[in-house]
Amino acid sequence: MTPHVLIAEDDEDISRLLEAKLRSAGFEVTLFEDGEACWTYLERLDSVDDAPPDLLILDVMMPKLDGFRILGRINESETLRDLPVLMLTARSRETDVVRGLELGATDYVAKPFSVSELAARADKLIGRP
Repeated sequence: MTPHVLIAEDDEDISRLLEAKLRSAGFEVTLFEDGEACWTYLERLDSVDDAPPDLLILDVMMPKLDGFRILGRINESETLRDLPVLMLTARSRETDVVRGLELGATDYVAKPFSVSELAARADKLIGRP
């Protein structure tokens, strides 16, 4: 089965670059340009019997709903709390990294970043060799 990755990123260039890299690495990809659209999708999964995605790549600074608030909501959800979340953000201060990890992020990558490294981290987070 093809692993499914959600990407919540408001920078279209970054989201398209990630989409291309992850698709070429064998992932199914769904893109969201703001936090509210991402949460609406996840919330719907929480209320039906659809399988959650295998990974969420989440920006912090997004319109409508930021990544930290989404993380908090994920951790309050019995269905979603085990979803691996890789934070991908320009907010790289130690306090931001610690906050993300304390809120439940599985990994944290600061921008600028290597697309190949991010794809390798995605593989590791979903348990793919």
